[in-house]
Amino acid sequence: MISVRSRPPQLSGNKRLIFLGIAILVAACSPKVRPVVVAPVKPESEKSVVKVEPPKPAPPKQSTIAMLLPFELDHLSSGYTDATLKQANIALDYYQGFKLALDSLTALGYNYKLQVYDTKGLTSQAHAFAYNPQVRASDLIVGPIFPDDLKAFTSVLVGARKLIISPLSPAAPATIANQNLVTVIPPLEYHASVTAKYIHTRLNPQKIFVLKSGYSEDNDYIVPFKNTIDSLSKGRTQVVQTVIVRGKLTALVPQLSAISPNIFLISSTNQAFLTVTMHSLDSLARKYPVILFGHPSWEKFSFLHADILQRLRTHITSTDQVDYKAAATIDFLRSYRKAYHIEPSEYAIKGFDEGLYFGKLLGANKGEVKNLTDNDFTGLHNNFHFIKKPGVGYINTHVNMMDYRYYELRKVE
Repeated sequence: MISVRSRPPQLSGNKRLIFLGIAILVAACSPKVRPVVVAPVKPESEKSVVKVEPPKPAPPKQSTIAMLLPFELDHLSSGYTDATLKQANIALDYYQGFKLALDSLTALGYNYKLQVYDTKGLTSQAHAFAYNPQVRASDLIVGPIFPDDLKAFTSVLVGARKLIISPLSPAAPATIANQNLVTVIPPLEYHASVTAKYIHTRLNPQKIFVLKSGYSEDNDYIVPFKNTIDSLSKGRTQVVQTVIVRGKLTALVPQLSAISPNIFLISSTNQAFLTVTMHSLDSLARKYPVILFGHPSWEKFSFLHADILQRLRTHITSTDQVDYKAAATIDFLRSYRKAYHIEPSEYAIKGFDEGLYFGKLLGANKGEVKNLTDNDFTGLHNNFHFIKKPGVGYINTHVNMMDYRYYELRKVE
């Protein structure tokens, strides 16, 4: 049985939320009707015969899941802004994917009760839900989805033993500091670490040139990258860090090789810096062989030109690569379209993957999620490989290495 705490009414200006938000959540509340079987009347001669019926198998334990998402229902009367409507759509998409996964598992004999709570995009509301008896009594808690909301929520549940899933945020779990937290989206430091391991294993260069924008945010990637390189190479690989101003790279030319690939790393996400620096690096690559490694956010930057990225042999890491030709993906798309009559977003796909993974663990362990480090998972959008770190909980560390080939981003085998 799936139960929902509040059913979303019409969402202003958005037909998808009007018809789906209400219909899906109301459908989730619908009771399941079992057929009534009428026993046949026995002949008089057989009434004295006592038959021993075999014991009926115990019904599967019902696992309760509390889901805290920003449906922003308070804006139904006052109207949605672009920001609040975006949050509501993310919440609805994720919910639909997660519920479709639970429906699939229910067909296999599992039993769930899904209770949905609207955090309204407010940190104070997320904090208040931590005191809700129904939320606290759940077998698994999914959400809130924003780091500040999650921090406020988990601060109340420091001593609780049940797992709290951070479903969509790659924020460093150290900022939340809860031993029961499960961070599903790999934080940036694991992208940096995977990149460092790839460079050391596949390329093994003597030097790596790190081009910095001058903003401190660059260090969120550079520090774990350098730490991993230093550890793997035992200090034999030199990491040359240089702040680049107006795209000027001439100071690096004396250190470049005209024969072997020159490895560059740019961890910036600043559009102005990237636009100028990438053009300068593209000019440099006409004389010197270059392999460039960049920030995972570049995948979504339309201002970065595919032809330049390909000429620079650009590599980035990613956790959102869906193989739309795979049989599992085709089955999911067919089921999602049939259930909701729309195409799934990336949040719906993530919800489906996470619903399958945690729902199956709940059902297999009689309402308890455990042994995450022993249960890897191959999903539609990413794989799950969890490690456990003291004080910060479980972290998914699986990251794909991608490169630009044929003017598109492809997985490196």
